[in-house]
Amino acid sequence: MDTKQLYEMLKKTQEPKGYYFNTDKERIFDLLKALLVNKDRYGYMACPCVYREPDIEEYGSCYCNLYVSTEWNDKKIPHRYVPERRPAEKMGF
Repeated sequence: MDTKQLYEMLKKTQEPKGYYFNTDKERIFDLLKALLVNKDRYGYMACPCVYREPDIEEYGSCYCNLYVSTEWNDKKIPHRYVPERRPAEKMGF
C-alpha cells in the first residue's frame, strides 16, 4: 500500500465517523508516509489514535493534526496546541 492508497482508504472510512484530514496535504502525506514506515518497522502504524476523539472534541484536532474537525479546517476555531495525552510510561520515559 502506498500513501495515496492509504489516504483514500482512511478518508472513506473516517469521514463518515466525523474525522476529516487536515487540508494541508503536504503535512498529511508526510504523516501517512511515516505511518507506513512504522507499519514496516513494527507491524502496526504506531499512531496514538485512541486519544483522537477527546483531542478533536476539545481542540478540533488530534495531537499530530492528521484528523481535524470541519470547524478546524474552516478556521472557525483557533488552531491551539494539542497536549500529549499518553502517560509517560507509555512513551518510554
